[in-house]
Amino acid sequence: METRLVMEKVEPEAYKAMFAMEKYLRTTDIAPLHKELIKIRASQINGCAYCIDMHTKDARKLGETEQRIYALNAWRETPFFSQEERAILALTEEVTLISHHVSDATYNTAIQVLGEKLTAQVMMAAVAINSWNRIGIATRMMPV
Repeated sequence: METRLVMEKVEPEAYKAMFAMEKYLRTTDIAPLHKELIKIRASQINGCAYCIDMHTKDARKLGETEQRIYALNAWRETPFFSQEERAILALTEEVTLISHHVSDATYNTAIQVLGEKLTAQVMMAAVAINSWNRIGIATRMMPV
């Protein structure tokens, strides 16, 4: 497979807008490692090889273990993730699979565990990585 157009070169203003969202996300209360878990999990669901490659590397640099990265797509069946991480991952999955809607149970758990502000920030992080995934997949960005 070959990369199609390079969005950053063809539409630099669109790329700048995406990076404005990334700039905002750097100011949130989401722990850096949790940001990477959001990015990896959404990218797994969407099948974005470029983003999976990038964000697993970034997670490792932050100290994430191989065991948790390998188990991330089966996080519900493992004891490796905290209550907060489980709320983040559940919300990330439902925002990513939005045609199934974000359930009241997932939303209420997120509010209870994370609070309203962090829940909103997690939603925005999931929205952002889903946008990046769509760019990566549509243009066939390849991991290096």
